[in-house]
Amino acid sequence: MQKDVIIIGGGAAGFFAAINIAEQNPELKVTILERAKEGLAKVKVSGGGRCNVTHAEFVPQELVQNYPRGEKELLGPFHQFMTGDTIEWFEKRGVALKIEEDGRMFPVSNSSQTIIDCFLNEAEKHHVEVLYNHPVKSIKKASELFHIETPDGEFVSKKIVVATGSNPKIWNLLQDLGHTILQPVPSLFTFNIKDERIQDIPGVVALDVEVNVLGTDLWSEGPLLITHWGMSAPSILKLSAFGALELAKRHYKFQIEVNFIKQTVKDCLDVLKTLKQDLAKKTIYKSTQFDLPKRLWHKLVLASNMNVETRWADLNKLQLEDLANQLTRAVFNVDGKSTFKEEFVTAGGVNLKEINFKTFESKRCENLYFAGEVLNIDAVTGGFNFQNAWTGAYIVAKSISK
Repeated sequence: MQKDVIIIGGGAAGFFAAINIAEQNPELKVTILERAKEGLAKVKVSGGGRCNVTHAEFVPQELVQNYPRGEKELLGPFHQFMTGDTIEWFEKRGVALKIEEDGRMFPVSNSSQTIIDCFLNEAEKHHVEVLYNHPVKSIKKASELFHIETPDGEFVSKKIVVATGSNPKIWNLLQDLGHTILQPVPSLFTFNIKDERIQDIPGVVALDVEVNVLGTDLWSEGPLLITHWGMSAPSILKLSAFGALELAKRHYKFQIEVNFIKQTVKDCLDVLKTLKQDLAKKTIYKSTQFDLPKRLWHKLVLASNMNVETRWADLNKLQLEDLANQLTRAVFNVDGKSTFKEEFVTAGGVNLKEINFKTFESKRCENLYFAGEVLNIDAVTGGFNFQNAWTGAYIVAKSISK
């Protein structure tokens, strides 16, 4: 079956590319081949089922800093299609977006179904053919044409777009077409930690901490959530994304140092000495300081060689130093990781040196285009992975529809 453009993968990037190609050039017959019985699976579960469409960051130089892999390469593309363009694209099609306090953007409806319906309606309106249950078995190129084999027969097309996300089978086929694949490792994961100091207090959030991985220059800051199995929230997820390769090398066994109050040991000690005078008769356990959650304060106090009865007046030099260290440089042993919700992201994929980022076309194989996470691009959590998908897919569409 001969088509003008075949898109492999019916996810966010695949649909966005297909719709924009068909809209910009209605002459072209566009077909999406999706291996599952329905598409847009990641869109459905993103943001807890609300779909975190993008992030309210409107300066390309700032936006690229959220991509551990792809920072340099995405700067040019973001000048072509950016957050503002994404918002406008959806609003033109009746989907209003809203900005939450942390900058994440969601449909006003708070439902990912709104985004899915928008894509399905647009695809139908622009006569995009969507074929489900069509896994791709092989991709071969002969005399300017791509031959794509599926269990339902062969498809032939002059141009193809690969938007399959992190799919090892497709990466193998791309190697046969001359591409180098960087071995995928998980990104965006939480840290497994067994430690008395965080035991039995899941759900506690320290709002603004600094975390660094000992023995590396990896560090991050932001909220930290204590969970049943360890630690999560942006400060940890950022570390996992920027440290994806380094932490994989260490087999997810390493130490982190947490500064719960973002002060130096010396400054913290000065405050504690003043408190020793001002609150002399009170028990330390019951007088939570530094805006810390009460349950976390209790744990750190008990970890500093004190008990629930110890009063400020009774503190000796060693106990003061212990408490200052627990507050500003608490060391935890990480032993393993857990995937962050359903939003599984990998670092790895098609080598970025082999892509022309003006068009997202392969430098190795003419008329082969890429969009989304099939490339070695990934981002921290917050809508950035989707923005990469929209940008790449839009630029692909512009190149092909010409």
